[in-house]
Amino acid sequence: MKKRALVSVSDKTGIVDFCKRLIACDFEIISTGGTAKALKDAGLPVIGISELTGFPECLDGRVKTLHPIVHAGLLAMRSNPEHMAQLDKLNINTIDIVAVNLYPFKATISKPGVLFEDAVENIDIGGPTMIRAAAKNYQDVAVVVDPKDYERVLSELEAGEITLDTKKYLQYKVFAHTAVYDSMISNYLAQQLGIRYPDSITFAYEKAQDMRYGENPHQGASYYSEEFIRAGSLSKAKQLWGKELSYNNINDANGALELVKEFGDQPCVVACKHANPCGVGTGATIHEAYVKAYESDPVSVFGGILAINGIVDEATATEINKIFIEIVIAEGYADGALEILKAKKNIRLLELPDIKAHREDTAYDMKKVYGGLLIQDYDNTLFAEENLKVVTKRAPTEEEMKALLFNWKVVKHTKSNAIVVGKADRTTGIGMGQTNRIWAAQQAIEHAGEEVKGSVMASDAFFPFPDCVEECVKAGITAIVQPGGSIKDQLSIDACDAAGIAMIFVGERHFKH
Repeated sequence: MKKRALVSVSDKTGIVDFCKRLIACDFEIISTGGTAKALKDAGLPVIGISELTGFPECLDGRVKTLHPIVHAGLLAMRSNPEHMAQLDKLNINTIDIVAVNLYPFKATISKPGVLFEDAVENIDIGGPTMIRAAAKNYQDVAVVVDPKDYERVLSELEAGEITLDTKKYLQYKVFAHTAVYDSMISNYLAQQLGIRYPDSITFAYEKAQDMRYGENPHQGASYYSEEFIRAGSLSKAKQLWGKELSYNNINDANGALELVKEFGDQPCVVACKHANPCGVGTGATIHEAYVKAYESDPVSVFGGILAINGIVDEATATEINKIFIEIVIAEGYADGALEILKAKKNIRLLELPDIKAHREDTAYDMKKVYGGLLIQDYDNTLFAEENLKVVTKRAPTEEEMKALLFNWKVVKHTKSNAIVVGKADRTTGIGMGQTNRIWAAQQAIEHAGEEVKGSVMASDAFFPFPDCVEECVKAGITAIVQPGGSIKDQLSIDACDAAGIAMIFVGERHFKH
């Protein structure tokens, strides 16, 4: 039988050279539609699919390769005498190589305002059928879905034959390719129907980088980004300087990035360590915000990560360079600032122009557990205005209210149990990840030092006892924000009233584990 290759690609990268070299290896080329035209325009001999099947393409090209002559040529096992006898009886030639990639469904649904009908029309039917058939018969058919694999196939073919190891690798690539493709389709259709939590769920991710190791040196790791990269996400950041990010770098930078988004257009700097904020500052300028964030906790900021929702100027860059910082992720950098920061060999500089973009409501917050996956909506709210109420005899002053709202944003992004102490434009002390709330309060107060006097306190969940209020009284804290909702709320309210502390309930907790 003649050696034949069936070629039909949406991505035509390298396809002409691929077919030229196949022809040099005595292959006949079968092709369809735009691919056939591209090959003919390049002067290559091509057998049209209708010429092969004796049946015209029909239904606006929906039916081209869905034909027994094609699929028998793909699925016949060469080692099975009955299969080969049937092909001979039916006058069907085998197909030995398939080069197919699928209709551009991802590109189609990425277009603004794409119509549902256009999206559905770009769901490939014949392509997946062919490559799955070829992959099932991997020992006899080499199937290529990625142009990056053309050279591997050709070099082995030109050296004699395509190895079984390569054919198995190509088989794997097919089912990985169709799994991602089908995942994109099913997720798109679920969104159209408003199905948020289906009975079964799949996600498509693309490898962004391999890592030297994971959370610890003995763990392997890679970073994968969503197929559809979201605005304002770490996956969209461009690294301008420094060595590759590590597993911990990415996790910690994401924590800083999520918090800085809470401050919108207000110049803000978030210093983060181990995915927890250690210093947050706002100001009239980025430089002023950085100084406040740094002074919040100079010890913890050292070796940390900075998220900056504006342009880093030369003055700010000079201040940053006074200590060791692992990563700066910012909206941008002034030319002089970039050169100043690059003087530090071990710093990593990331640029994210849409750093202020809020998380999309369609995104999921996910946590992998052994043997399962927890999925929830992102915590995209702060509190409902109508639920805010003053519960003490004394209401917060205007300045205290500003401080309460500032620190409420910070405590939302601090690991539970969490307490944040601060002023209207900066944190003064943060207590995070404690197994009881009083320890978190004591930690935050201790970190604040002398700055605690006149600060306010934010708690991510209610006070089960008045002990946290009692610590506030001793420390000189003047106002408290918490969700409320404990059966013993009144004990905390009474303790505040006795000390002249203002307290507000917002009716919404922000656990973060």
